[in-house]
Amino acid sequence: MQKVYFKTFGCRTNQFDTQVMISKLKEYELSDDELHSDYIVVNSCTVTNGADSSVRNYISSMKRKNPDAKIILAGCGSHSKGESLFNDKKVFGVMGHSEKEKINSILKNDKPFYQIGDLKHIDSTIVEEFVGKSRAFIKIQEGCNFACSYCIIPQVRGLARSHKEETILNQITKLASNGFGEFILTGTNVGSYGRDHNTSMAKLLKKISQIRGVRRIRIGSIEPIQIDDEFMELLNEPWMAKQLHIALQHTSDKMLEIMNRRNNYKDDLELFNKISSKGYALGTDFIVGHPGEDEKEWKIAMDRVRELPLTHIHAFSYSKRDNTASISMKPEIRGNIAKERHHELTNLIKAKNYAFRRTHSDNLEVLLETGKNGVYQGFDQYFNRVTVHSDEDLSANWVYLNSVEVSDAGNKAEI
Repeated sequence: MQKVYFKTFGCRTNQFDTQVMISKLKEYELSDDELHSDYIVVNSCTVTNGADSSVRNYISSMKRKNPDAKIILAGCGSHSKGESLFNDKKVFGVMGHSEKEKINSILKNDKPFYQIGDLKHIDSTIVEEFVGKSRAFIKIQEGCNFACSYCIIPQVRGLARSHKEETILNQITKLASNGFGEFILTGTNVGSYGRDHNTSMAKLLKKISQIRGVRRIRIGSIEPIQIDDEFMELLNEPWMAKQLHIALQHTSDKMLEIMNRRNNYKDDLELFNKISSKGYALGTDFIVGHPGEDEKEWKIAMDRVRELPLTHIHAFSYSKRDNTASISMKPEIRGNIAKERHHELTNLIKAKNYAFRRTHSDNLEVLLETGKNGVYQGFDQYFNRVTVHSDEDLSANWVYLNSVEVSDAGNKAEI
């Protein structure tokens, strides 16, 4: 039986899409060794030019290290760079998002192929297992209707469209019966779920919580304008992970306008304070060094970050992305300045996270991942990583911890 290796770049949505493809392999063997596989399926990310470079470099390295393997490009990069990579004979085949459920038949192609499909497809696959995971990622929607100036994702994922509620609930029911207890809802723009089906994220959450075996629900990311009263009412529910990742992207109103965002700092601060008062940890995305971010706006931004009750951050320096509005904007911010600002921002949030962990070291509910040599790691309800030392096999187990050892480097516990 021929072997297939999957290399996944990028976000949780891509991780889910890889699981969809794995579940559809009927006549091939899943491989964990890229150097001894007949096929290498590259589930690519194209969110920045740097992401494209990482994918190209990986493909080039595999062509050197395993020249006999047929390399198939999937994921977002297939829609932005697939045609050029195919024409340059860098890959054997290209498959678009709508084709991933056909992976078993696609791999049977004995001649190079370019099968891009469309950007209107919605998966119907029920994934019943996640290879090597103790938590399950559930894709509830696809695409985005926003038009942020720096972002190419709507061009490669399409407009927002929701998965059928029945499919989502069926999927979670099967995974819960297979022992999964934590579910992370993911998608391109998760908070838009249900608007095309006359329902909402909050209604979906309530139904998921009623499924036997569901212990914790976490939301991958949500926009501030998508958090309504119906959603706020759920924040005291015991099955809600006590952490939300709310995508701000910046805290300067001028920069938010330049980025064509839909949020503003005054409303963001009010929202964050309200959610924080309910005992939640709060994370966000933040783009550093976007064109127009002069010293004045950076100072404003940092003063506001200090004011926000943030505990986690996904900060990244602006990277040019072809075919976006931002690529032609001036003035550009020098790379060394962006690097310094990134360092300043992440250090500030690291200190905020440490302060939060020091006051939240009891009553931690941690889902551990697979470990070795008696050392296990997992995330508590606040999405802080905890290292647990134990002589017992605690792989994929829930543990309750009190008085964990909190240090600048992380949380530790002995069982």
